[in-house]
Amino acid sequence: MWRLLQAAAGVLAAVKGGQSATAALAGVEAGLRPGAQALASQALRRLGRAEALRRLLAQRPPPPHADALLVLALALAWDATEAPYEPFTLVDQAVEAAKRDPRAKPQSGFVNACLRRFLRERDALVAATEANPEARWNYPRWWLERVRADHPQQWESVLTAGRTQPPMSLRVNTRRISRDAYLARLQDAGMAARPTGGQGLVLSRPCPVQALPGWNEGWVSVQDAAAQLAAPLLLGELAAPPGRPLRLLDACAAPGGKTAHLLELADAQVTAIELDPARAARIGDTLGRMGLSARVVVADAGRPQDWWDGQPFDGILLDAPCTASGIVRRHPDVPWLRRERDIAQLAATQARLLAQMWPLLAPGGRLVYCTCSVFRAEGQAQVETFLAHNKEASARPAPGHLLPHSGDSDNAPGDNQPSDHDGFFYALLARGGHGARPA
Repeated sequence: MWRLLQAAAGVLAAVKGGQSATAALAGVEAGLRPGAQALASQALRRLGRAEALRRLLAQRPPPPHADALLVLALALAWDATEAPYEPFTLVDQAVEAAKRDPRAKPQSGFVNACLRRFLRERDALVAATEANPEARWNYPRWWLERVRADHPQQWESVLTAGRTQPPMSLRVNTRRISRDAYLARLQDAGMAARPTGGQGLVLSRPCPVQALPGWNEGWVSVQDAAAQLAAPLLLGELAAPPGRPLRLLDACAAPGGKTAHLLELADAQVTAIELDPARAARIGDTLGRMGLSARVVVADAGRPQDWWDGQPFDGILLDAPCTASGIVRRHPDVPWLRRERDIAQLAATQARLLAQMWPLLAPGGRLVYCTCSVFRAEGQAQVETFLAHNKEASARPAPGHLLPHSGDSDNAPGDNQPSDHDGFFYALLARGGHGARPA
């Protein structure tokens, strides 16, 4: 167990140092990686409480690696009902992990003393942190304030959903197999699932993708229910002009899930743009597995002069870079990596991309703007500003701010679709004129 704790503490230390948990986990020994990811994710979902407890136990934090072990143990042990191990065993193994790490060994006695005191005084220490909003909600204070200001009626549900374990959601490739037929295949394999949305299924228990029936044959993809709304929203109001297929652009397309979904639903010519070469390669991998093809271009979508051939697009999907504040349950490191100033910086990038994409749209075309964010600056406020400066653009019915909803939550916002999904924002913008016509 001490090796798992050591690996998970390394991930936690990396996140506290500004590195993503995904990148940190890539450096963990393969055999330890799944367990380390589970422990680190649980600790990140309880980091506010753990750091508040550590401040009560130690006026000054120890050096980073010892601090990460101490905070990890506190995060895992503070609530006995959710602790992955018996508390005394957890403390013993956390101290053992400190002793076996040269970077933390000098502080192993300090870690031991703090954790033993925590075991003796746990109820009183936890009670002393209860009035601290960061400890109670497990988010940075600025994040709490921002969510509460943006969603004054639903902020508690948004924060609660972000601390839950997400489901494994699938999108069935209906070019290959119907959803009902695939659901039967799952049942034959002993995997329970329930339908969601148009092509989606939610598994009762996650599993390795290779265990999914037809994975290698491209029958199914892993994609959250909220993300599955993008392609149908764009295609729902488009019909191909006579004599040619739809021309579609997927901007900021990696890893290719939405690109594939567009091609599953429509006979279209799709251009997928991605700035990062490694991430662009993942688009090709995704499409290859699904038996689909698109024009994949490694470029900055915001510099169309570098890649656009001058032919306007009938539909554009702009899944813009954002804070990822809507997918916290899948990436619990996000609140601790972000800074409040990031919102304005990313909003400026989103505005630039919207301004650059709009001229590429044919008259009569449609553009879906979406972000996996719950912050209004990256959603409704962004679109309102765009519409105020682009009189030929009009808003069509779209989900707007789709707030995260856990299937285990009984107090989900009433305006959410009845499913288990991440937080997203969707706007559908129409360009006046004659071109690709409404279906």
